[in-house]
Amino acid sequence: MFHVYVIELDEAVWQNGRFRKANPQRDPAKPCVYVGQTYLTPEERLAQHRSGKRSNRYVRKFGGKLVREFTGRIRGATRSEAELSERWMARRLRGMGYWVWSR
Repeated sequence: MFHVYVIELDEAVWQNGRFRKANPQRDPAKPCVYVGQTYLTPEERLAQHRSGKRSNRYVRKFGGKLVREFTGRIRGATRSEAELSERWMARRLRGMGYWVWSR
C-alpha cells in the first residue's frame, strides 16, 4: 500500500529560484507545499525527511506539518500508480494556486 502525502513548507522556500520557476502561476494567499509518495505511513516519511534520511532538501530545510486534507492511502497501488497519483496531486494543487514542489 502506498500513500500520497503533502507537507507544508515555510514561505522562505520562495527565495529559491528553482522553486519560483516551478510555480509561475502561484496564489500568494496559498501555502508552499511538497508532494510525495511512499510505502511508509506519511508520519514515518515526514520523520525520515526531518532526519535527513532519503530527504528532499526543501522539506529538510523548510518542512512543517502534514497537510491532512490532501494526504491519503492508495490501496493496492503499484509504485508506478503511486508516482502517477503524486504527479496528479502536484498538478491539482498547482492548479489551485498552491506553490508546489514534487519530483
